[in-house]
Amino acid sequence: MCQQQLVELHKNLKELDGMDMPMYIISKDLPEEQKLLHDQLEKDFGKSLPFISDPELKLIDETGMKNEDTAYRGYAIIAPNGEVVLKQVNDHWGEEIDKTVEDIKEAYDKL
Repeated sequence: MCQQQLVELHKNLKELDGMDMPMYIISKDLPEEQKLLHDQLEKDFGKSLPFISDPELKLIDETGMKNEDTAYRGYAIIAPNGEVVLKQVNDHWGEEIDKTVEDIKEAYDKL
């Protein structure tokens, strides 16, 4: 999991305000590993998105983000019916946060 991408996301969470959907950070990292990053984000930004540990890559695979024995970096939106309505593989999504937010808002508006 790239910490810098998550820092950029948390710096810009307000850009996603008003979206009526739960948001999570999903990785194959174990909960103990995720907790360290979660706690640091919470300390630095006053809150952190919740983390989901997916060491067997089941949910990651369902979103089409599985890359052999790891996950691609990127983001996805899953509709309430389970359909993946957005899947974006991008190692630099946090550095390109304006484009990331634009993509997410555009897909969300189509729901």
